[in-house]
Amino acid sequence: MRLGTNPIAWSNDDLPELGGDTPLETCLRETREAGFTGTEMGNKFPKQADALKATLAAHGLELVSGWYGAELRKRTVEQEMAVMRPHLDLLAACGCEVMVFAETSDTVQGRRDVPVADRPVMGEAEWPVFLDRIAKLSELMAAEGVRLAFHHHMGTVIETAAEIDRLLSGTPDTVGLLYDTGHLTYAGEDPAEVAAKWATRINHVHAKDVRLDVLRRARGERWSFLDAVVNGVYTVPGDGMIDFEAAFRPLGALGASAGYEGWVICEAEQDPAKAHPLTYARMGHDHLKAVLGKLAFTIDTGSIPHA
Repeated sequence: MRLGTNPIAWSNDDLPELGGDTPLETCLRETREAGFTGTEMGNKFPKQADALKATLAAHGLELVSGWYGAELRKRTVEQEMAVMRPHLDLLAACGCEVMVFAETSDTVQGRRDVPVADRPVMGEAEWPVFLDRIAKLSELMAAEGVRLAFHHHMGTVIETAAEIDRLLSGTPDTVGLLYDTGHLTYAGEDPAEVAAKWATRINHVHAKDVRLDVLRRARGERWSFLDAVVNGVYTVPGDGMIDFEAAFRPLGALGASAGYEGWVICEAEQDPAKAHPLTYARMGHDHLKAVLGKLAFTIDTGSIPHA
């Protein structure tokens, strides 16, 4: 495994006022200081491959992946590929093996005026069409060397374990699962159970923790997803309620059959004014390293040279 992070702890793409004045240089320098060797994309990153690789290499980092919000419920495969093309080409040029892919049609994840509980739900008639489209899209992506890592996400049409089951049961192995401990916990699911069931389909991991007291308020008071984030529902591994040893054991530790090899992204969208990014990044890195070591995973520390 390799340990990376996401710049959302320094600058939030969905709420630009959170860390909006934090320079990219600070984010990348502190990412490496915390011990990470890779990062996902953020809105302050260069969008040209050569410039992006040079910027990251100057800090001993490499690009792991980047978020893409699809609308396959409303677009054909051809239309989605056309919209995705610049992002797919950028990830491929930077050597990324997976794309963080979410179905965001009608999502409420970015709407502070809508409770996350009022998310869209796919109707029965939609599922066969959606599954056929995402299967075909994933095969096209795989042919270009970037695997689809489907991100179940709060506020979207695929959020629960049952919806993940339906997605993966109805698609080929080219549709991989982005296993996100924080979103599963928020959705009321047991991450370890999902990982045990779908370990062989997991091709990317987001590791974030959940503060139980905030989660209870978010549910009880019907908060929007962004209000929950601002109020601290998420934090880094080791600072919340999730048992990461249980969550990661199904991924192939101690001789299990899954054998996950890839990136584990320490990700916790928080208000950087309340949660100092470097302090929390170090906390998350150290907790993940300790847990993975206890489970006998090998952590690749990388060899990206400084420019």
